[in-house]
Amino acid sequence: MAVELWLIRHAQASFGAADYDNLSDLGHRQSRALGAAIAELGFTPDAAWIGAQKRHRQTLDGIMAGMGRQMAPQIHAGWNEFDFTGLLNARFDGQDAPDGIHTDRKTHFRALRDTVLMWQRGAITAPPEDYADFTARVADARAAVRSSGIKRALVVSSGGAIGQTVAQIMDAPADAMIRLQLQVKNCAIARLILSDKGDHLASFNETPHICAATEELLSYS
Repeated sequence: MAVELWLIRHAQASFGAADYDNLSDLGHRQSRALGAAIAELGFTPDAAWIGAQKRHRQTLDGIMAGMGRQMAPQIHAGWNEFDFTGLLNARFDGQDAPDGIHTDRKTHFRALRDTVLMWQRGAITAPPEDYADFTARVADARAAVRSSGIKRALVVSSGGAIGQTVAQIMDAPADAMIRLQLQVKNCAIARLILSDKGDHLASFNETPHICAATEELLSYS
């Protein structure tokens, strides 16, 4: 039996704050607006999964509020983001990191792109997680949904795990993961079909809650 999976990136978190892992005010509005849009589209999930991060839970809560539903999610650590702060720190350990690497968006994401490519090549000493372990847990998370026996699933995850999922399904080269990650909008949907015969990508980076009248809800970080 095939599973229709709507894989959603969390809403905007608190970049540059002492605790990134909380939604911003905009993020809370994004998640509720997405939930209302999902309800209008008629998608009714049988079950939900999230990673173990606060921004995943908060996004799902907002989506459910927008849908007028309640749903207790299953937590699978495979849907967690990789530790990008720890990875950047490992890369620049003992070196001068660029100013604003954790507080300025352009500086952060430029450094992150290059750092992920180094991570994939095994060129970072003592990363917080090996790239092979990251890819394995992301695949395990998808397998858990595939084998769940349900027809429709909703998952809230993060940009890196979503980029890796799409790259795996498309059998893309490793560097596709970070390129996809940097494109994923907050509260964007990737629609996947999972089955024993193979997994397929039906759509990527959809934002049905954003139109000309709600353009202020668009964000990437």
